[in-house]
Formats: sequence, C-alpha cells, structure tokens
Amino acid sequence: MRRRLIKIGAGVALLAALTGGGVAWATSGGEENVTGPEAERARAAALAHVGGGTAIGVERESGAWEVEIRTADGSIVEVTLDGSYRVTGGDSEGDDSDGNESGEDESSE
Repeated sequence: MRRRLIKIGAGVALLAALTGGGVAWATSGGEENVTGPEAERARAAALAHVGGGTAIGVERESGAWEVEIRTADGSIVEVTLDGSYRVTGGDSEGDDSDGNESGEDESSE
C-alpha cells in the first residue's frame, strides 16, 4: 500500500512539473521579440502614438502587433496595432500620453 502511494505521489509530482513547464514554454513563446522591417514599422508607429520613448519589446500575435515602450518618465506603455499598423489599443502602467498623438493614421475609440 505504501509503495502504491509513493508511485501515485511521484506521478502527481511529475504531472505538475510537466504542466508547469508547458505553461512556461507556451507563455515565453508569445513574449519573443520580433525583428525585421515589419517589426520596425510597428515600433515606429507605436513610438509616434506615445510621443517618444524607447521601444523595449515588439511582439506579433494573431496578426496584431504589441509594442512595449518605456516613456521618458520611466512608465511602461503597451501599444497594440493591427496588421495595417493602426493603433487599436494600449495599456499603461504609469502616466498616459493620449494627448501626444502625431500625424499617424489611427483609429481612435
């Protein structure tokens, strides 16, 4: 009986480790920085929308672009763009820079 409990416990521990590893692998895949001319265009559009800063990450997921920008005050802003590089959303951890739009062709909500 004790040996059976040890085997079940080991199986549960193995399953938990594999599940945790799978989740880590799946989530890290989406956070990989994308490079190339399309990523540079997404970066430029996001920076223009925010009004400057430093792009610290560009991701592509389901046809949309997500660009993380560190603004001059140190806050992080995530700008979401569609496949045509138009801003479709954004999320800010600090000060919001909505009033600093430049002449980009954007769809505002």
